Formats: sequence, structure tokens, C-alpha cells
Amino acid sequence: MERRSFGEMIERFLIELRMDGMLPKGIEILDPYTNHEVARVVHEMVTKYYVDASLRIAIWGINPGRFGAGITGLSFTDPWAVSNLLGIETTLVGRRELSAEFISMVIEAYGGPKTFYLDVYMGALSPLGFIKNGNNINFYDDSELTNSIIPFVLSSLKQQQEAGLVADRCIVLGSGKLKQFMERTVRPSMKYKQVKYLDHPRYIMQYRRTKLTHYVEQYVATIQELVNPF
Repeated sequence: MERRSFGEMIERFLIELRMDGMLPKGIEILDPYTNHEVARVVHEMVTKYYVDASLRIAIWGINPGRFGAGITGLSFTDPWAVSNLLGIETTLVGRRELSAEFISMVIEAYGGPKTFYLDVYMGALSPLGFIKNGNNINFYDDSELTNSIIPFVLSSLKQQQEAGLVADRCIVLGSGKLKQFMERTVRPSMKYKQVKYLDHPRYIMQYRRTKLTHYVEQYVATIQELVNPF
């Protein structure tokens, strides 16, 4: 039987996402995929950029935030990038998000979205986000939340890997708490032989703007190294 495309499998994974189990009191799930327009944008994305069965390098972030993937359902992609970078018309609205702005620069430097997404899959260790007191929260900022979602994180990563990700290496965007979580919790289970850690796009945009060219080049070189390791 012919293998389904990477896009078909990833779309099904995202749209059918569910998190079982109890979350700590006061924390709610941020799930953009229940929005019909988000589901349509995801479908347009995968049918435009993920139509083959090629293995891709995963780039993992933390979890969706309210102004990027929390709106669009696409990691490190805000509504502006959906329309202007990916070429997908949408009614989704929102301001430019710093991380998405930086990743847009990386994609353009890599050769544009067609070239980039042929080699790369951008996701998050937790594909669903979290809200506490009306604000976005990163899962590693609450120890009870961190511990409660470990089974969900590991299950989600394995499902996405089975869809068509390179199994022995990946990139993680974050060199602090996310790196610690990756090394202690994720890496032993996923058995990655090589994990490259890059400074998070938001950190770069907030504190290293004078070195944007350097960081964009670093991202491109790191991706190319993992895509062609020999």
C-alpha cells in the first residue's frame, strides 16, 4: 500500500489532538485546532508544502503561544506569515509576533518556504498551549504542569516522528529550561543521537537585534548540517 504523504499524516495528528488527564488548577488548554479556519489553514499548508513522503528534520519549540501558533495552528507562524510568506489567504488576524518574524527571515534566507519545508518540520514539544490567569504560560514554568504533561509530550513526539521525521537528530529552540527538559525527559525516551540547541527567536529579537544576520545564518547553517550530515 502506498505510504500517505507527510502532510496527510501531520494534518490528521494536529486536527485530532487531544490531551487526556488533569491539568493543575487554574491552567487551561490553548487549542487552536478546534477553530474551523485554523483547520482549513493547516490543510492548505500541508497540501502546499508537505505533499511528499520525504523525511524532515524537526525543529521543536516549547508550546503554542497566543499570538503565533495559538492563532494559526502553525508553529512559529503568525497570521501575517500565513498570508505573506506561505501565500495562504486567511481571515485569521493578529499582530506580528517576534518569533514568527525571525523565523520568516530564516525561511527566506534558506531559499523560501518551498525549499525550507521540504527539509524541515516546525513543531513544539507540546503541540497544545496553556493559559494561566489569562496569559500564555510555557509548560516548563510550572513544575506541576511540566510533570502532568510528560506522557502527552512523549506520545505526541512519537506520533509526529512516525509521520515522517528524521529519527536520530533534531533542533531545539531554547538553550535554558527547554534544553534541560529535553535532556532529562525527552532525549532518553526518543533516543536522539544528536540534538542541536539554538537561542530562541524571541530572545534574539528582544536582546540580539544588532546581530540578526549572524543568527539567521547560524539557523540556516545548523539546519543544513542536520539535513546533510555526511
